[in-house]
Amino acid sequence: MSQGAPRERLNVVSKELFLSLYLPATAISLGTGLALPVLPVYAKSFDVSFEVAALVVILHHVGSLVATIPVGYSLERMGRRPILLSGGVLVALSAFLTALAPTFVALLACRFVNGVADQMWQMSRLAMITDTGKARERGRMITWMMELSRFGNLFSPALGGFMAVFWDIRVPFVFHGILVLIAILPSFLIARETDPNRARARAEGRERERVPWREVIGGLRQPQMLAFLGAQFMANFTRGVSRGGFLNLYAAYQYGVGPATLGLLASANSFLGLPLGFATGYIMDRWGRKRTIVPGFSLLAVAMVFMTSTAFFQLPFEVYAIAFLCVSFAGGITGGNMQVMGSDLAPSRGRGQWMAIWRFIAESGSQLSPSTFALVSALFGYVGSFSIVGFSSLAVALLVGLGIRETVGRQRAGEEEVGEVVPAATGPPSERGDAVGSTR
Repeated sequence: MSQGAPRERLNVVSKELFLSLYLPATAISLGTGLALPVLPVYAKSFDVSFEVAALVVILHHVGSLVATIPVGYSLERMGRRPILLSGGVLVALSAFLTALAPTFVALLACRFVNGVADQMWQMSRLAMITDTGKARERGRMITWMMELSRFGNLFSPALGGFMAVFWDIRVPFVFHGILVLIAILPSFLIARETDPNRARARAEGRERERVPWREVIGGLRQPQMLAFLGAQFMANFTRGVSRGGFLNLYAAYQYGVGPATLGLLASANSFLGLPLGFATGYIMDRWGRKRTIVPGFSLLAVAMVFMTSTAFFQLPFEVYAIAFLCVSFAGGITGGNMQVMGSDLAPSRGRGQWMAIWRFIAESGSQLSPSTFALVSALFGYVGSFSIVGFSSLAVALLVGLGIRETVGRQRAGEEEVGEVVPAATGPPSERGDAVGSTR
């Protein structure tokens, strides 16, 4: 395809996107949900202590973190399609091997590999959306993918528990692998390489240019990029507390509530977040990314002040439940919007390497959050830990609101995007903008 050829575009509700993006996202989350309630019992069956058993959760997150740099580099060197397909297959394979783990050490190895595979799939899909999606479509593509993942977790944990009780504790892991394999099969047929520089080099009959790391890192030093990376770290730090289950842990210890009540709160959280996630994708594509990021994280900061007051004044559980739902509401507004902004800012040159650094910083925030929350709680109580989360939420709103320009144009939706913010390290003007190629 020549450089001046028309660019193929994805439609946010196309069959290709359903088969290559939404279906795999739902299947992977369904499989993860099936295994989630069984994993602690499975780890306990190896006769290890609670502290040792916790490694099955920790090593999955460690695998996801350490994979960011090599996966991003591989996206640049090998292309998006090989990482996408191998990531999906590796998710399924690690699930099968988990069911067959003969020792606890083998189980830990499988969990680590599963974390790596999850990161491969997530980063490759994000790169392909960045390559091929219109600026006015990427918001819905990314947030809808995330919300379908949330939908997959609504009922699958209960189903996984029933499978373990009526069949065998290893059965949910087998179903996890089968679901992922079935969902990833269409991608082998319809997924195409989307790297803009690779496609351009192939069309011109030349070898693909390699972008040095120093060029990518140099682009990240610009003030707007530094503000974005700082905001991304703080955003993941904020969300890491709720994703890590610390709010449920707090409710269990502070108010003595049981699993039934915690389950109702979790269900309310999911049902509240789903419609908000689909709505924010539309808002970001129609009116801009900052229209959800700044209000969403500002509201989350206010909700965390409310949450802090329940700890400070030792308010009853009914008030805490209201505060929890307020946090859930604000979290539903903020889900996925930083990924959308990062997709807008990603340069066309060295995009995989840029994403490696970006996602490493994001994952670092997620991993640091639970341990910081626990440490501050031990030293200063829950008032201190909730306050830190509220401060980080406010920091995201300020950094994005004051330090980053809107990353989509201001013209009416449906028009071809012009005048977008051009990120650093994008190369000559002829290489800026959306990628050549499609996943169709």
